[in-house]
Amino acid sequence: MFGIVAPFLKGMGIGAGLIIAIGAQNAYVLTQGLRRNNQYLIASLCSLIDALLITIGVAGMGVLITSTPLLLDFAVWGGALFLFVYGVKAFRSALNPDVLTAEQDRGPDTLIKAVLTTLAVSLLNPHIYLDTVILLGSIGGQYPVETRIWFGLGAVVSSFVWFFSLSLGAQWLAPLFKRPIAWRILDSFIGIVMWAIALSLVIQALT
Repeated sequence: MFGIVAPFLKGMGIGAGLIIAIGAQNAYVLTQGLRRNNQYLIASLCSLIDALLITIGVAGMGVLITSTPLLLDFAVWGGALFLFVYGVKAFRSALNPDVLTAEQDRGPDTLIKAVLTTLAVSLLNPHIYLDTVILLGSIGGQYPVETRIWFGLGAVVSSFVWFFSLSLGAQWLAPLFKRPIAWRILDSFIGIVMWAIALSLVIQALT
């Protein structure tokens, strides 16, 4: 059971750390949640896009990495370094927090506009491919085939939980994340999670 739970939780942790950040996608999801404008569809689209890219990354990169020992070593140490740097970035953000804002004074978007905008803020962001296909794919590729799926599933679950929480809880989350202290706490937590996972990768590589 632990062999399944550990990669699942690691996938959730890394996935959450990468997804929960101030950006155009999250701001758009929050805005539409506040306006109650196609919020379920928008949250579903964002989650499904993440799920597709994560699956491609874990499956494609995973096969490539596990078939090449040199790439596996590179993925372990490269992933650990990336997570360490990401943790540093999170702690720096905690020292200088931003706020997440959303505009409520516009009229409701049409269904087509909502879909096209969601696709644009998701797929035109180069970081989404780095985070899902490359990073999550390379880390997930370190697991055996039978447990790799649980890592990917954990990352997918964190995506669904975040986007639907942001959309459905917009009325409550918006005033909360207008406060810098909320981002201080969240960024600090993300930094701790990223460093803990980076350490686990290093320990794994040395044992």
